[in-house]
Amino acid sequence: MSQEFEQAREWFLSGRRVDMGELAEKLSISRATLHRRVGSRDRLLGEILWSLSAASIARLRPACAGRGAAGIADFVSGYVRFANESPPFRDFLRREPERALRLLTTRASVCQRRTTAELESLLSAEVAAGRLAPPLPVPDLAYLLVRIGESFVYTDVITGDAPDASKAHAAVTALLT
Repeated sequence: MSQEFEQAREWFLSGRRVDMGELAEKLSISRATLHRRVGSRDRLLGEILWSLSAASIARLRPACAGRGAAGIADFVSGYVRFANESPPFRDFLRREPERALRLLTTRASVCQRRTTAELESLLSAEVAAGRLAPPLPVPDLAYLLVRIGESFVYTDVITGDAPDASKAHAAVTALLT
């Protein structure tokens, strides 16, 4: 990973706003050079968020694989729990809710696209092994399950209710069984 990414990630994890001007200054480079190296602020934040998500997925997936619908429900709720219990993520969501929702919940976002691909891979393996009979085509199901998870991560921003991973678990279980 680049020093630009590492510094921005460190700031994000400490709850500090990632400001491109301050980052360029800290690294003794121009804003133009920073932009050439990492792209826009949104792109950089998306990659930082993905790095955190990827680490969570790497921890969750081994425990969930090979368990059919129960494993899939545990995967989705575990991912929701990770997001809900992550102080840097919650700080970012509170500080910049519109940007966070745009970066995390749109089809163009690296996080949603990559998370959907990971879930699609897990679902496909469960289907191929005969442990899961999907109620929808696997790509559509993966997308729907990601959206269910998102619903219980961003509840506070969308409706004002508290985020709740157990509700995500119940919703996925109801869909898959």
